[in-house]
Amino acid sequence: MTTDAPDAAPPDRRPPRWAVTLVAVPLVGMIVASNIGDAAAPDLVVSHPALLLALNARNRNLVLVTNQLDAVTYYGIGLARLVASDPLFFLLGWWYGDAAVTWMEKRTRTWGKTLRAAEGWFHKAAYPLLFVAPNQYICLFAGAAGIPVAAFLAVNVSGTLVRLYLVRRFGDAFEGPIDDVVAWIGDHRVPLLVVTVGVVLLSLALEAKKGETEVTALAHLDDELEEAAAENAARAEGEGTDATPAPADDDGHGADAPESAPPADRRAGWPAADDGHGADAPESGPPAERRAGWPAADDD
Repeated sequence: MTTDAPDAAPPDRRPPRWAVTLVAVPLVGMIVASNIGDAAAPDLVVSHPALLLALNARNRNLVLVTNQLDAVTYYGIGLARLVASDPLFFLLGWWYGDAAVTWMEKRTRTWGKTLRAAEGWFHKAAYPLLFVAPNQYICLFAGAAGIPVAAFLAVNVSGTLVRLYLVRRFGDAFEGPIDDVVAWIGDHRVPLLVVTVGVVLLSLALEAKKGETEVTALAHLDDELEEAAAENAARAEGEGTDATPAPADDDGHGADAPESAPPADRRAGWPAADDGHGADAPESGPPAERRAGWPAADDD
């Protein structure tokens, strides 16, 4: 199924700034929670698996905790955590249209070209992609493309449940090896904690060195989205100016219209006919009908 390309959102969709802030705050909270989950994973996977899932439900955590949790806890916490940010990115796309895609592209400069390519794939297979990989980018595209809210939620939730089910079945099939890995992590949790905490701190330091972290970027979300919208509007206006046709000249044929063809008397190198202004013109030249290979007209 295909969708229309995202365009600038209608003006009546643009939210007040406080609404954008309400979206940014939980996104910041989820980023912080994910970092805490990554840093403390070696301890939480053994002592508090449900808490680890609530902090960060990435695939490896799903696999490591699935055999330690009952089905209700696993599916309940897993579903809630995985879909928590999806409606928020959908809203940003719905509110700002292609400006939201531009904002995301600038926010992930390394993957900018890949992001635009993914947007093209989304237009060709929106619902399958939303079912299989409902990440933040796909959810943003879904909102920008104007997919109905009910359809978005239905496809998103059903795809996430299928993902959780497949991980659960994988856990059943490889229960012994997974339990061995969890036991090994528990036996070496202290050195592993040193490693995971160090990795998280290093990644945050590298982000800060580049000038902006994910959290600080979201702190200015409203300004960045408006800036992206203005940038898109200026680009569209420039393209419209470049496409303006050249004005027509006085005869209505356009400034670049070719000059009219020379009179018949001047074709094929013949001198001008005697019109009373030149005494040196020859008495007669070939009839006009016979010039340039044309047959003579019927005199009768």
